[in-house]
Amino acid sequence: MMKNNYTYEVGDVVTMKKPHPCGSKEWEILRVGADFRLKCMGCGHQIMIARKLVEKNTKDLKKKA
Repeated sequence: MMKNNYTYEVGDVVTMKKPHPCGSKEWEILRVGADFRLKCMGCGHQIMIARKLVEKNTKDLKKKA
C-alpha cells in the first residue's frame, strides 16, 4: 500500500476519496494532531476525525496560499 507523505497544516484543503452527504469532497483543516478537526467546504459542517483515517482517505492536498 502506498503511503501519502503529505504534511498537514491548519488552513490546508484536503480532497477526500468519498464525498460528504452534501456532495463536497473538500475539507479545510482547522486543527492538526492525533485527531483532525475538519470543516466541510460545501456546507460548513465540522467533524473530528482520527489522523489515520484522514491519511488513508486523502486523495489530494492543496496548501493554503
